[in-house]
Amino acid sequence: MNATLPPVGRRTVEALLAAYAKGLNARRLVLVHGRYADNAAPEFSVKVDEETRRVRVSHQSSVLGILGEWAEHQEKSGDTDLLVVTTGVDDDQLGWDLRGHAVKRGTLTVDNAEIVMQRFGATSLDPRLYARDEAWLLEGLLDAEPGQGWERGRAVLTRDDAVRALVAARLGLGGDGNDGAAGQDVVVDADTLLAWSRTPAGPLRFAELGQTERTEIKKWLGETAGPAVPVLMSLAEAGRGQDAMALGLLGAALRTPEASPDTALAVGGLFGQVMPRRGELEAFTEAVEGTLIRWIGEAQATPAARQRVFAVLDRADELADQAGLTSRLTSHRFLPSSFAAQLRQVAAAARQSPDAAQAALDELNAHALVKLYADRHRAADMSVRIARRLALPAPPVASVAAGVQAHLADWGWVDRALAVLWAGDPGGDHGAAQDFRALYEQAQVQRECLDEEFAGRLAAWSEHATAQFPGGCLLVENVLPEVVKPVADTGAAPLVLVLDGMTSAIAVQLGEEAEREGWTEAVPRPTEGKIRRRMAAVSMLPSVTAVSRASLLTATAVKGGQTAESSGFASFWKKQRRETLLFHKAGIGGGAGRYLSEDVVAALATDAVVGVVLNTIDDALDKGQQGQRTRWSADDITYLRELLALAKGYGRPVVLVSDHGHVLERGNSDGPANSADAAAARWRTGTAREGEVQLTGPRVWEGGGTIVAPWRENIRYTGRRAGYHGGAALAEVTVPVLVLLPDKALLPKGWDVLPREQATPVWWQASAPEEAVLAAEQRGKPAVAPKPGARRARPEGEGLFAETDLKVPSPPAKATPAAPATLGKRVVSSEVYEAQKEYVRKAPEANVVAAVIDALAEAGETMSPAALASAISATGRVRRNIDGFIATLQRLLNVEGYPVLGFIDAGHTVRLDVRLLRDQFFPKESK
Repeated sequence: MNATLPPVGRRTVEALLAAYAKGLNARRLVLVHGRYADNAAPEFSVKVDEETRRVRVSHQSSVLGILGEWAEHQEKSGDTDLLVVTTGVDDDQLGWDLRGHAVKRGTLTVDNAEIVMQRFGATSLDPRLYARDEAWLLEGLLDAEPGQGWERGRAVLTRDDAVRALVAARLGLGGDGNDGAAGQDVVVDADTLLAWSRTPAGPLRFAELGQTERTEIKKWLGETAGPAVPVLMSLAEAGRGQDAMALGLLGAALRTPEASPDTALAVGGLFGQVMPRRGELEAFTEAVEGTLIRWIGEAQATPAARQRVFAVLDRADELADQAGLTSRLTSHRFLPSSFAAQLRQVAAAARQSPDAAQAALDELNAHALVKLYADRHRAADMSVRIARRLALPAPPVASVAAGVQAHLADWGWVDRALAVLWAGDPGGDHGAAQDFRALYEQAQVQRECLDEEFAGRLAAWSEHATAQFPGGCLLVENVLPEVVKPVADTGAAPLVLVLDGMTSAIAVQLGEEAEREGWTEAVPRPTEGKIRRRMAAVSMLPSVTAVSRASLLTATAVKGGQTAESSGFASFWKKQRRETLLFHKAGIGGGAGRYLSEDVVAALATDAVVGVVLNTIDDALDKGQQGQRTRWSADDITYLRELLALAKGYGRPVVLVSDHGHVLERGNSDGPANSADAAAARWRTGTAREGEVQLTGPRVWEGGGTIVAPWRENIRYTGRRAGYHGGAALAEVTVPVLVLLPDKALLPKGWDVLPREQATPVWWQASAPEEAVLAAEQRGKPAVAPKPGARRARPEGEGLFAETDLKVPSPPAKATPAAPATLGKRVVSSEVYEAQKEYVRKAPEANVVAAVIDALAEAGETMSPAALASAISATGRVRRNIDGFIATLQRLLNVEGYPVLGFIDAGHTVRLDVRLLRDQFFPKESK
């Protein structure tokens, strides 16, 4: 008989007491038809009719047992304590003397539906909840009610709300387990449940439920949360909940048609008895991957999120290894082992050909862990760039001027990549490291050839070169008069930031960062036939701080320390009738609560020309703090970011300049060269030997006017440090000069904006076709250029360019077939474009719009705003800002709101979706 009794839990008892509170009065006995759960609390307190009463619950299966419990309760319990007896004994077997003490003078029948309605504070229930096959749900709701009760307040409790509340309570979702109120509005989807599967107790709680309840919950979850969830819950039932996401990743191997029978067998073995059907498995693996993609996005910001991601990924790799699957999953998008395998492929392919390397890199770029393995991906990316550069002819060194300019424009980028390759794979993969080292050594051979050739040119040039006769070079002592003064002549007071020891490799990294943060780089306009390039000066000799920095800041060839620099700096600007302030290390830092000193901040607020010397790079080399650093950002150089921010705030142009460069310690020297005439780390007196060059002349300010300086990187004369300077290598002698403007209106007369594309070598840019690279190198022009002979008329209204001075080419002497219309010309001639113009007031001239389309299409759909402006009117003057011009073009080209044209990369890149453009303007062709 007991086996058929309805279960009664503590919540049921509390509900009955609440329902019959008024009938209790002085009665202390409650008889209930049912069986009290064995694991339920036998004693507890409950509030009945605003009075807290002690309750004891006992199950008795006989009349004698009930009588005994009641007698004991009367004897030992207080006057307000309640005795609740659950039993299967019928009322007609109980005497009236016992029933007279009980509430309602008989046994109460449990109506779970009514109790559930009461506990939820509902006025009615979904009729389906009264069905016999829903008994599991009602019993579960009564058993699982949280300590603070169910969320109340709805008039009708639907079945869906009831199941959702039960799932949230049973699985511990949306609350704090059994002690908190479980919300019926908690989100129950695949993403939530996958995160739940990683909790310590979540899957175990589900596995401990009864079979019927587990089956029904899985059925409901499959209907509401998708087909992936029943697979997850089956794994939880089988005790595999913690491995569910890892198994989902490995199950993705069966989604590909090329999955072998052995792979299918191995994956099936991992799932065991809970191996789902193919459709269910696909849904499950897709859900796992979708959740991981979101987690990976979060992992970029917090270490805890990163740890959560790799707990899944590392377990997946571990299971794959146990099943012998690792070698078959090299194309997997998520596994750390597949990332390493694809990275090895890139490194190996880079030694074969640029095309093979790019193809391998494209595959690696699709891996989900690229953002979490950014340093490893960077190494792979650099190997492909080096492969592209090595496929080009070795550049000649025609002169000292050409050497330093080419170093900043080209080989400095190589040095930037080589610093990454030297460090190898940060993940420690031995195979990739070997290939990176081989690429490094191959490029290093070219580097040494360039340095040797340059050293020969430098030796001949230095014999006669002076500030008055520089031999076509920009000298370090001429930077103030030839670069900074034209900037100051615009009326804005420049900030001269001297980064002691900055190489070309560091300068190009900082230039990229400055462009992303809204600075505009400017250079003097080149002579006809020449391309725009960053400025590079030649250091004093030897290339050390004592002579080069003093010469830079005093605008004259001189040797001296900070006192000489400060007085010389003031003297130069006094002749220009400008106030000046120069700050060295001791005067830059502020006190408590101030990062920069009050003097620096106050100086930047004036109209004075301000100079600041930052020693972070040189100090890092001298004190061994360079280590395996592969990048220098503004954050790595003390005070740089703060100074740039202040300069922009005050509208100051910034001249970012070095006094000399440096070479790094690569551990490839045999120790200090045995030389009694060594004067410093990279120069000495005496006679030149292998790897060295003798320098003499008016620019040599040590050794009595004659020194010996090594051009080979691995020669040093002093103890080991992180890096050295003073020698004759290109990286030491080249002085990068970057002019950054906060506003294009501050462009000096005769200067041009330097677009990002023209500051970056073509081979550096991703996916650059080899033919375009070679053609660009041979022409000495950017790979992306305006079409020759293209007409450009003066635009009106919101047009970008003013009157141009381009001439229309003369017609050919003989008639020739008309060239096919460009994409841009076809667009502006289309009916759709004519219709769009009706909605745009003062639209730009058609040929300007066509030029924009053609330039972007030729450039691979993206260009920086400055490069776009240059490409469509190389000699035109910008009338309005580029943002306004692009906004006008968007109204013309973004038919029905489709994003044909717009900004990406936080506004630093203009993108044209060519496929979408064709769909909108030539719909018949796209069908």
